[in-house]
Amino acid sequence: MAAAIAEGAGEGAVLLTAAESMPALLLGAEGFVFVCPENLGTMSGHMKEMFDRCYYPLLGRVEGRPYATAISAGSDGTGACSQIDRIVTGWRLRRMAEPLIVNLGAQTPEQIRSEKTVSEHDLGLCRDLGSAFAEGLRMGIF
Repeated sequence: MAAAIAEGAGEGAVLLTAAESMPALLLGAEGFVFVCPENLGTMSGHMKEMFDRCYYPLLGRVEGRPYATAISAGSDGTGACSQIDRIVTGWRLRRMAEPLIVNLGAQTPEQIRSEKTVSEHDLGLCRDLGSAFAEGLRMGIF
């Protein structure tokens, strides 16, 4: 999903894993699209660790920048989205799009343990999100 969002955003996009996301890199960004799976009703541990590491160094330094979220989930996705929204409220970021939640429908133990595949339709929604985000930045809309 993150790769599709970056593809849609084009050459100006920088795709980073949560582990690669350091305060200095994030400080240089015009906006953010946070992408993660929902695990047990919350954002992934890697994403939480990134926020733990970057929150205070960016506090008071990124106000007003736009953000969006894309969450892959077995059924709901709103828990992870809500956590991210609460955290970035402290950064004073502005949501620029409705949350993109891709429901992969993994409900049985076998489905939960199996490798997941995001449909081409949902990847198209990811590319559209990236494109809209980049275009909004380019046009100065946000």
